[in-house]
Amino acid sequence: MLPSNLKLLSKPVSRVAALVGLILLAACAKPDPAQTTQEAFDPYEGQNREVHQFNRRLDRALVRPLAKGYTSVVPDDIENAVVRFAVNLSLPSDVVNNVLQLNMRGAIEDAARFVVNTTVGLGGFFDPASEMGMAAGTNTDFGETLHVWGGREGAYVELPILGPSTERDTWGMAVDLFTNPLTYILDPPESFAGTAAGVSAGLSKREKFGDTIDSILYESADSYAQSRSLYLQNRRFELGGTAGNTYVDPYDAPATSGSLEDPYDQ
Repeated sequence: MLPSNLKLLSKPVSRVAALVGLILLAACAKPDPAQTTQEAFDPYEGQNREVHQFNRRLDRALVRPLAKGYTSVVPDDIENAVVRFAVNLSLPSDVVNNVLQLNMRGAIEDAARFVVNTTVGLGGFFDPASEMGMAAGTNTDFGETLHVWGGREGAYVELPILGPSTERDTWGMAVDLFTNPLTYILDPPESFAGTAAGVSAGLSKREKFGDTIDSILYESADSYAQSRSLYLQNRRFELGGTAGNTYVDPYDAPATSGSLEDPYDQ
């Protein structure tokens, strides 16, 4: 049997080994036709449309009313502070993904921003890093890490609650659950703070961009095709696959500058 200290180390080490294995598999993947033609590869359209209808019903019945109620009750200053706090807690994961992408400059800049905002900014509720002129966060993820190492985009999928994605980004979201070092440092209930802040930030975003989201979900002739097109165009633009295309996906994550006023400046 392993000593207790070795047992504690074995879990993070095994997860890192799994990440390395995924990257190596991605690097060996063949080119993806969907990435070269820039068209949607959607072999699961039937199932995706069913999930899309579920997401629309959930949004109409729960998410949209909650977002309106949350933003009407919570003062703007507190709402902005919660968004900044959520963004700051995501920076360690960005650092890890930048290292995996061999983007050491991005990793150093994100780490410096995290240190400054966590200390001087009282845990990230304030953003002195931006006031000091430090570079905005990279806002990366493991889906982008797979892309950097040649991972194929794969088929388009719509996930329950989470919305539009691709096979590559779905795997990326799953792995990102383990890439944030804070997961291994904080114990409950402190470890739940990031989840609560992320949900609150999502409600803020849903209300702030409510008109745009409502026009896509409830006013377009085919809300599924519209959301699919916007997601794929924006994601490929973020990854450098569609230069000159400036479509913005209203479901995208807030920029790491921590400002609720401009969550898409990345």
